[in-house]
Amino acid sequence: MRRSVALLMVLIAASIFVFFFLNLVLGSVSIPFSSVWNILWGSGDEAVIWQNIVWKSRVPQALTALVAGAGLSISGLLMQTVFRNPLAGPSVLGISSGASMGVAFVILLSGSLGGVALSRLGVAGEIALSVAAIAGALSIMALIVYVSQKVKGNVTLLIIGVMIGYVANAVIGVLKYFSVEEDIRAYVIWGLGSFSRVSGDQMMLFVCLMVVLIPLSFFLIKTLNLMLLGDGYARNLGLNIKRARMLVITAAGVLVAIVTAYCGPIVFLGLAVPHLCRAIFHTSDHRILMPACLFAGASLALICNLIARMPGFEGALPVNSVTALVGAPVVASVLFRKRKNELNE
Repeated sequence: MRRSVALLMVLIAASIFVFFFLNLVLGSVSIPFSSVWNILWGSGDEAVIWQNIVWKSRVPQALTALVAGAGLSISGLLMQTVFRNPLAGPSVLGISSGASMGVAFVILLSGSLGGVALSRLGVAGEIALSVAAIAGALSIMALIVYVSQKVKGNVTLLIIGVMIGYVANAVIGVLKYFSVEEDIRAYVIWGLGSFSRVSGDQMMLFVCLMVVLIPLSFFLIKTLNLMLLGDGYARNLGLNIKRARMLVITAAGVLVAIVTAYCGPIVFLGLAVPHLCRAIFHTSDHRILMPACLFAGASLALICNLIARMPGFEGALPVNSVTALVGAPVVASVLFRKRKNELNE
């Protein structure tokens, strides 16, 4: 059993390297395999335009997809465990909606109040978007953590989170109504999600943040396994339920906030990957699921980015269009399987 788990884990981890390199080779501009290899290792004399495409476009996109996919998948696993709900995802508590609201205030009010659309501000505009998204997401997360200390049931907290998300979306709707067309278009494009938005110093900061935050979530493995036993058993084993719930929600929320700030609201990855990992490994043990979600989420995000930049397309498809095509069948299969099990019982 351990050998088969280790083999599967190695195969999934190896797929990351394969799809990462394919992300560097394939795209709207055809670059030979050998040329990409030479560019990466600094050998040979390749065309400058190819070097710029690889180092300034494809490498940042691939790295962003890798860490974003891993972070969202782990966040989804944390949420599904703490709420004991197979359809709970990273955005279930309205944290993604909070990030979207923060961005909406910056984008949709910039043209109306300042007279200059944020989309024209280049790098400064992108930094402003990231700061606004983080501020919005962390504000909602702080509210959720506060509420989690006041309510007992996970279902109550889940409903409150969904209601907060609706309120945030209502505020966004009002801002859209009073905004100019150019700002609305810029906001809609941000909302489609993209791994290509992060580059240069922003990409390094994003990757460094995720490299720190993702390993920290692994310290919650024992807590998550205890929470699977139910509140009564977990409390008898010495687990402080309120404190544990707050830690798990905070960890998941921070991961979602950072990814949403840099990449926009990426859907379905965090919802679908934990189910894929449970189906592959046939276990609920987080000692296996956490690294599995990390590897599988990174690999699946790279696949989605590859499809979005498929050769023959000028530009790139919205990432959310691709992730939905991958994630929706997984969510549907969970619903059908759950219904089938209920009928059998």
